[in-house]
Amino acid sequence: MRDCRNDGSARALPAWRREIDMKIVTGEMIAELLARAAMSPRKRLNLNLHTELSDPTNRFVNAGVAGTYVRPHRHRIDKWELLNALQGRLDVVTFASSGAVKGRFAIGLGGPSLIEIPGDEWHSFVFHPPAAVVLEVKPGPYEPQLDKEFADWAPEEGAPAAASFLTWLENAPPGGIWGGEWQMPRQ
Repeated sequence: MRDCRNDGSARALPAWRREIDMKIVTGEMIAELLARAAMSPRKRLNLNLHTELSDPTNRFVNAGVAGTYVRPHRHRIDKWELLNALQGRLDVVTFASSGAVKGRFAIGLGGPSLIEIPGDEWHSFVFHPPAAVVLEVKPGPYEPQLDKEFADWAPEEGAPAAASFLTWLENAPPGGIWGGEWQMPRQ
């Protein structure tokens, strides 16, 4: 194992440090992740930093290009999410249980770079052009069947109405309710 210095040079690690598995995310890795995200059907990809889905803390780089649709969802009350903008701009949009926009929080590009979303908070993300990259940290373990609950007032990924919902979401103001081709229940 080698130690990378800030100047890019490397040196052999002392024996006592050889067991440490440092994880380094470079600009080249982010560029490659963004290129792969742009070519993926969902227009976003993760680079997991945790070694197992069962890790007690999940850490990953989440890269998405403008136009990716993240269906509004919420996590269990004990499953917060911490996002740190690494590149570009991302909006975190929060919702009331009725589907009305509660808030819109931009992170990155000169604004705040860090946001924590509490568990049980309905939310979605808007990746601004050309793309955004965030470091996401949340409690593990990752259990796909329990990770999130999707909002029944928002179209599924890939549904015909998803594109018009995303167009609305890109500029939806607090208090806004989607009135597109798909009817959502009101409370």
